[in-house]
Amino acid sequence: MNNVIDILGHKAVVSLDPEIGLLRGEFLGLNGGADFYGDSIESLRAEGAISLQVFLEMCAEKNVEPYRQFSGKFNLRLDPKLHEAAVVAARAQDKSLNEWIAGVIEEATVR
Repeated sequence: MNNVIDILGHKAVVSLDPEIGLLRGEFLGLNGGADFYGDSIESLRAEGAISLQVFLEMCAEKNVEPYRQFSGKFNLRLDPKLHEAAVVAARAQDKSLNEWIAGVIEEATVR
């Protein structure tokens, strides 16, 4: 995936902060903010490891679950024509709309 790096087994999205001229990383799936900055991928990884460790230590001290829990459900709003096209595509593969969308998401995200 573009702009996603793995730091100690945790995924983080990377972007450029043009105001300060640094790369910014933000961990996904945590119950709080743990962002970090670096001027190179190497420094971003190092700062990310420190940020993650500090975050996890703070959660342990406060007895707070560090990881966000996902329900497996989310709402999706589509243009009605796209909704219709998705239903047709799902039925063409003899799948429910839910099965088809889950497959499309899995194909796009699992690498």
